Amino acid sequence: LFPFPFRAMYLCITAAFILTVLGNLAIVVSISYFKQLHSPTNFLILSMAVTDFLLGFAIMPYSMVRSVENCWYFGMTFCKIHYSFDLMLCLVSIFHLCSIAVDRFYAICHPLHYTSTMTVITIKQVLVVCWSVPAAFAFGVVFSEAYASGIEGYEMLVKCSSSCPIMFNKLWGTILFTVGLLAPACIMIGIYVKIFTVSQRHTGELSQAQRQTKNKTNDLSRNKDRKAAKTLSIVMLGFLICWFPCFFTILIDPFLNFSTPLPLFDALNWLGYLNSFCNPLIHGFFYPWFRKTFKYILKGKIFNLYFRTIKLLSEDQSQ
Repeated sequence: LFPFPFRAMYLCITAAFILTVLGNLAIVVSISYFKQLHSPTNFLILSMAVTDFLLGFAIMPYSMVRSVENCWYFGMTFCKIHYSFDLMLCLVSIFHLCSIAVDRFYAICHPLHYTSTMTVITIKQVLVVCWSVPAAFAFGVVFSEAYASGIEGYEMLVKCSSSCPIMFNKLWGTILFTVGLLAPACIMIGIYVKIFTVSQRHTGELSQAQRQTKNKTNDLSRNKDRKAAKTLSIVMLGFLICWFPCFFTILIDPFLNFSTPLPLFDALNWLGYLNSFCNPLIHGFFYPWFRKTFKYILKGKIFNLYFRTIKLLSEDQSQ
């Protein structure tokens, strides 16, 4: 039998990736099954849920064994494959967060042009970029071993180590930090500030209009603006909390002669993984339609074809 600390770690990490898989699978089934949810915005959420589902299903179990056992049992070739998919899916998830932020920007700041700008064709093009760019970056960098160029003693470390060591040199650590965190963070912060400014302006204008007309539609519109701004702010905060420590460590580690302890780096990596656990909570449970579809899934009503066309959204929730 494993000692208690090992059992506790296995139990906690297993619970984390099972919840990640189930939470994202619920969103995938909901948006795929219910026809009223087939919108450009929800297709972005669906694709991100697929990404986070794959991260939980295919990446986390092997990372769990490596983290708990402090050893990699699956060989160096699979180490590179695993890390390539790991890096790719993490970047894909981050790219999706930015895409959803851009979608909300157009919905709130340019509502008259939203339907003509964010079409299904546009979303398909965005999804191609969200998947292809991280895939090319991750597999290209890892399998070419460009990330390790110039690291003294790396080849000997790989031959002698059983822990699947992946270390980024100064150049590629800086590139990864910029592409994976700095640029997306700047985009999301800029978009959030713009949405917050527009929402505040709309709130003032609608308050004045409501006093004159007492129109409930104005109040619904104001609430939708506030909800979009609040949701995006939570997404951005979760993104920064989960991913900044890991990417910052990748950035500074080569300048510190790779002195970061492996357990610390593993812990920061798992903190990043938790973002995939949080995403369905933020993008799913914050919306009434997800609570409805989740109940239908648990009750098995999705096996009745009638429920594919059931009304889930009211007019003010259509975006």
